[in-house]
Amino acid sequence: MTIRGMAKAGNKEKHYFQGFEADSDSFVQVNKNHTLQICVKRGVFMDALKWIWNYVKKYRLSMLIALIFTAFFIACAFIIPVVLGRIVDDVIYGCDTGLLFFYSFLLIASVLIKEAAIYIRHLIIENISQNAVKSIRNSLYGKLQSLDCSYFNRTRKGDIMSRLTMDTDAIRVLIAGTVPSLIDQLFFIVIGFGIMFSASPLLTWLLLSISPFIAIFAYFLSKYIKKDFIAMREANSRLNTVVAENISGNRVVKAYAKEEYEIEKFEERNEEYKNSFMAHIRTWIRYCPTMLFFVNLTYFIFTVVGGKLVIDGSLTVGQFTIFNGCLWCITSPMSSVGNFINQFQQFNASSLKIRQLEQEQSLIVNRNVKKRDTGINGKIQFKNVTFAYEADRVLKNINFTANAGDTIAIIGPTGSGKSTVINLIERFYDPTFGTVYIDDINVKNIDLATLRQNVASAMQDVFLFSDTIKNNIAYGAPNATYEDVERVAKAANAHDFISKMSDGYDTMVGERGVGLSGGQRQRISLARALLKNPAILILDDTTSALDMETEYNIQENLKESHRTKIIIAHRISSVKNADLILVLNHGNLIEWGTHDELMAQNGYYKGVFDHQFGDFDSAPSYHINHPANKGGSTNGN
Repeated sequence: MTIRGMAKAGNKEKHYFQGFEADSDSFVQVNKNHTLQICVKRGVFMDALKWIWNYVKKYRLSMLIALIFTAFFIACAFIIPVVLGRIVDDVIYGCDTGLLFFYSFLLIASVLIKEAAIYIRHLIIENISQNAVKSIRNSLYGKLQSLDCSYFNRTRKGDIMSRLTMDTDAIRVLIAGTVPSLIDQLFFIVIGFGIMFSASPLLTWLLLSISPFIAIFAYFLSKYIKKDFIAMREANSRLNTVVAENISGNRVVKAYAKEEYEIEKFEERNEEYKNSFMAHIRTWIRYCPTMLFFVNLTYFIFTVVGGKLVIDGSLTVGQFTIFNGCLWCITSPMSSVGNFINQFQQFNASSLKIRQLEQEQSLIVNRNVKKRDTGINGKIQFKNVTFAYEADRVLKNINFTANAGDTIAIIGPTGSGKSTVINLIERFYDPTFGTVYIDDINVKNIDLATLRQNVASAMQDVFLFSDTIKNNIAYGAPNATYEDVERVAKAANAHDFISKMSDGYDTMVGERGVGLSGGQRQRISLARALLKNPAILILDDTTSALDMETEYNIQENLKESHRTKIIIAHRISSVKNADLILVLNHGNLIEWGTHDELMAQNGYYKGVFDHQFGDFDSAPSYHINHPANKGGSTNGN
């Protein structure tokens, strides 16, 4: 875990972790990665219970029915030892054989009713827990869909996966197992105490005198086991991250023959998880055996004192039998204290992580919306736009205007800020300074759904889903016909290779398009963008994996479109015919204009062109001497 900030409050240091505050008297632990791990402050557990109640309170009627069946189950559980005791006193010692049939019927009926009540209650409680957990998962997944790109940039994949799996399962265990068991144990203690007290007050009080010792050890167990669960959860998150990254990047691993390195990295994370789990076990062993010793001590007291009372005649054999049958009402809760602490602390740690995700707020939201309809013409203007990611300035005072229907090319070496420009147009991020306009409206004042329905992008790093080629192309237009899909595939020069595949457009592709070449994936991505029929089409180095002939054919097909096109490329051959070419370097807009205008300027663009017809990454280094670097305004209008 990382800590966002620290503050001094008198002599007490407080630590702030993503909106949650913890006093340092809870605990602070430094792990091997030198990151601080903290426990939430007292009172957060009650907040966690209030939070989970919001998900289960709609099932109050089901909970009431489950409670009724719990009453049947508990009543029958106590009838059995009481009837056995009466059999000893009335039938065996009292020689009243006429009661034997009645008591036997009560025993059989009690067993049947108890088992039926347990079965029905279990079904009801599991239904409640599964519905509640389903609602939590839906809420979390919906929250993930609403968050902006910055959240995913700063959050590990494994951490997100853990919240939707491991943490939600801890909630299910609490609802379906821990809470019902705790209710059962409370009833057992109250009713069992009454029955045993009526048989022998002295023996009952002697047995209960053990409970304070168990409570002391339970307190220390609860105090020290908190950090174990948080450490275990963090180790599990790091382990999941390694697995998720390795699955996504398995081709890179194999291409660089780094299998052994990845295995070592996984073993290291696996060792961390094992060590964190063993730390939890050591805490458990430190206190639980002592607790169980006191629990077993109750049997010794019962045997010695109870036997003496029977010999003295203060207790009948039947009462001794009843007492023995109800003894588990005390020993079972005492034995379960450790498990309850274990499960509640696991719930506490998991609910904290889930609530942190629920409380995350997207920085990209609708504010002062002026345009909600689905129509966008496609005029784009950047006015004094600067963007910084954390401490790094990516774009510096960018100005340009492109009219609707224009083709805008953005070129420059890797890291010059090309992709950032399109991220700002799609409003994945907002400018640090300046304004982006679409159709002369601040992009912040355009409804996000309207904006993104009218902007489509085909990226160099293509993501395809594990689905058919047809469904991948129709992802942005699920109601598209087969003819529509085929039409855009032809425009993207993809129809021919798709038709030659075993199942044509119904061919399944692997996750991220595994099984297709880079050029094939790019063409499917382009077809997907075209089918959306956007007002603004963004091609982010989409033809980088294509040969020159295929690239030319695609460009010719796109000429017929009247939509605004933004093309990011390294090769000048891809952008020579654009209406406006923007040349970026180190986040600065250093040149702009048509191809002929830029060649006439005899600047950076012409130098690249002359070097080898347009490979910016292989161009000579260029020293920026431009007004944008001096705080002036670069005007590309």
